[in-house]
Parts: sequence; C-alpha cells; structure tokens
Amino acid sequence: MVSAMTVPTLMQNHQRKTYAVQLHKVYNQIQQAALQYMTDKNALNLREAGLTSEDAGANFIKNYFKTIQDCGENQTPCFAETGEYRKLSGSKVTTWYGKRHFVLADGSSIATFYRSVSADPTVTTAVLEVWVDTNGQKGPNIVGRDLFVMYLYNGGQLDELDVTSAAVSEDDTEVKATIPMSPEQREKRFKNYCQSDSGANYHGCFGKLLNDNWEMNY
Repeated sequence: MVSAMTVPTLMQNHQRKTYAVQLHKVYNQIQQAALQYMTDKNALNLREAGLTSEDAGANFIKNYFKTIQDCGENQTPCFAETGEYRKLSGSKVTTWYGKRHFVLADGSSIATFYRSVSADPTVTTAVLEVWVDTNGQKGPNIVGRDLFVMYLYNGGQLDELDVTSAAVSEDDTEVKATIPMSPEQREKRFKNYCQSDSGANYHGCFGKLLNDNWEMNY
C-alpha cells in the first residue's frame, strides 16, 4: 500500500527534476551564446550587435547552437501542435507566438519571437522571446512542466516579461520591472499567468524556477 502511493510520487518528482535540469541547461546555453554574440560583434548590447529582426534571431540560434532540425516558420515537427499544449490548470493553449523553430542536438526544441523597440516606456524592453520545450514533441506538453518561455534582454540577461500589466486586485498593481526582477515580482507573475486559466499568457513559470533555485516546487 505504501509502495503504491510512494512510487508514483517519486516518478513524478524525478520527471520534474529532469525538466528543470534540461531547461537550466538551455538557459545557460542562451546566456553564453548572447555573451559570445556581443563579443564577436564587438558590441555593448544585443541590438547593437545586430539582433534587430526575426531573421537575426533565427541566425543567432543557427550560428551559436547545435541544431539538428530547422522548421523555419512552421511550429511542427519541431514542436507539438498548439492545441496539444495545456496550462497547469488544464486549460488548452490557444495561441502560439514562436516565429522560428529549431530542434537542438540534446533533443530540446527552441523557438524565437523578435520583440521590436517601442517608444512607450511601459512596454517590455526584451529583445527576444525564447520558447523552449525541454523534450521536443514528447509529452506531457504542459506550460510550466516541459514548455517554458524566457525573455532575452538587451544586455544578455534572461528573465521574466517586464511589461506593465493591469491591476491584479483593488489595491495592487503590477509595475514595470527592472532586470533582474525581484523574487516578489516573479512570484506575482507565476500566480497571475503560469497558474492562470488564460490560454494566451505563458510567462511566469520560468521566473518561479529562478526564484526556487531550479527546483520545480509547484
């Protein structure tokens, strides 16, 4: 009886550890690649180095990562179909923002979405939105388990989305964050977006891992 209750929990914890370790590996690769990219271009930041378009984002992946498949603008077969992904709440993912899609040599999938410069200071200053499925098309295909979105900023940092959002309660409004974000800001995004039923918001899960030292405690 005890064994029947314990084994599934151990397996689940092992799977979550595997997802977190794989994401951490890709996270380190992206940060190292961003630093190398700026060094190679003798630039102070990513935009100055030339990361200024969807094509530049795709070339960044192709030139600084070991890719084994390039799906271009097609989500599949590098990733599962949009409707096959779900949120932690169980709600189905309804929108896909990735523009260029690849499979890395370690079996993980990566997609990019270039974020253009805005004159509005309340709008995110991220340069590249980076989608990672730690095990490609394989399940469970859940945002916050094997699918995550990270935001690459102009200085080469990876963090959560820093855009100002609407009020989340009568007396609490989220404000535009500085990078790196505070643990409180990441936690708020985790609760408001990662755990949310909304099928259109995917950020918040990655920041929770940063807060919890890459332990998937949710």
